[in-house]
Amino acid sequence: MKFKLLPPFLFLFCCLLMFFLTVSVPQLAFLPTPYNYLGFVLFFVGLSIVRKGQLIFKAVETEINTFKPPKRLVTDGLFRYSRNPIYLGFTLALLGWAMVLGNLAALDGVLLFFLAAHFWYIPFEEKAMKKEFGTVYEQYKKRVRRWL
Repeated sequence: MKFKLLPPFLFLFCCLLMFFLTVSVPQLAFLPTPYNYLGFVLFFVGLSIVRKGQLIFKAVETEINTFKPPKRLVTDGLFRYSRNPIYLGFTLALLGWAMVLGNLAALDGVLLFFLAAHFWYIPFEEKAMKKEFGTVYEQYKKRVRRWL
């Protein structure tokens, strides 16, 4: 993989893209104020999931960088329910941001991040995990779903 855009940077790019799409196409507004503010709850829940995942990686001293080899297979905490809780958290945060913006065009940013995670980041990581942890990782994959 030659192009190495880290997921947090894609997340930030998507946030900005969503804002500019909202400004560019205001006629696609769908969630009026004050209902759109409920999106902040989802945004902060998503970021909390991301942070919890980061702290788990730090606690077990494994690599969080998508493009560096993993040091340990993490199967505890949030990783008991999702093999990719950090991507799930980013996606939920973006969905919350789309609600805050209250514009259908903002959903394009959510879709962009989800597709990049599902078809680019996660397959890359799964390949590295299988190479590093073999059958132990394959067993984990059978027990825990990719997203939820």
